[in-house]
Amino acid sequence: MAIATDKAVTKPEPDTAGRPTKKARAGWHSTTSVILLRILVILLALVLWQVMSGPVVPEYAVSKPTDVYDALTDMLGSAAGWTNIKVTAVEVLAGFGLGVAAGTVMGLFLGSFPLLGRVLEPLVAAVNGIPKIALAPLFLLFFGIGSWSKITIAMTGVAFVVFYNIYLGLRLRERELVEVVQVMGGRRHHVMGYVTIPTLAAPFFAALKTGGPLAILGVIGGEFIASSEGVGHELFTAAQNLDAASEFAGLIVLVAMTLSLNGVLGALDTYALKRLGLAARRRQPKR
Repeated sequence: MAIATDKAVTKPEPDTAGRPTKKARAGWHSTTSVILLRILVILLALVLWQVMSGPVVPEYAVSKPTDVYDALTDMLGSAAGWTNIKVTAVEVLAGFGLGVAAGTVMGLFLGSFPLLGRVLEPLVAAVNGIPKIALAPLFLLFFGIGSWSKITIAMTGVAFVVFYNIYLGLRLRERELVEVVQVMGGRRHHVMGYVTIPTLAAPFFAALKTGGPLAILGVIGGEFIASSEGVGHELFTAAQNLDAASEFAGLIVLVAMTLSLNGVLGALDTYALKRLGLAARRRQPKR
């Protein structure tokens, strides 16, 4: 005889703690698929390049991946190659740093004084309209063919980008927030910490990411015109000698420099914005 019970029998739920969700697993698989597809595209491009060099495209113009690998190995395996890389890297970093400093000072100065900004901003725009590479001969006359002419060219390109981002960021700063801080008794440093720095953080780091490639472009352009060392000098020499393999090897080095600089700036951007967000939350009054 069966005994009836009022309690429903329920199955124990499986322990899902610590297991990734379906959405997380799908996102991981999607990222892996994208990376694998990128590698596949690169390998396919290299294979087509190797096969088409000669029968389809003149080999002297595009070389072959195997020859480029040999040229890159020779460059990285020689003291002269590392000397050229070091010279270009130092010029890029010096020009980038000086350009960021000059652009920041100009942007803060003209942005803090509206009348002065309205007077000088058109003049700055006129100078910025001149191609930076056209100023290279002038810098060569002042500084010679040494590193300072390339540093100055790179600094000029970076400075204008940083200046405009800082200057326009100050102009777009919400006046109401400034007035609220001042009404609450805040002084100049309070306005700087609560309003100005959070407002300028995003455009400032955007200017850094834009200015990095411009610094490399300025240095390489200067080394093309007049230089006795550097990656740009080696690129110019390889082009004159119709050495496509060395040309592509130098381009790979420049791509590596650009990716490294962008990686550092991206990490700095993420860290700084995260710190600003934490600082802003800490300043909020507790209820």
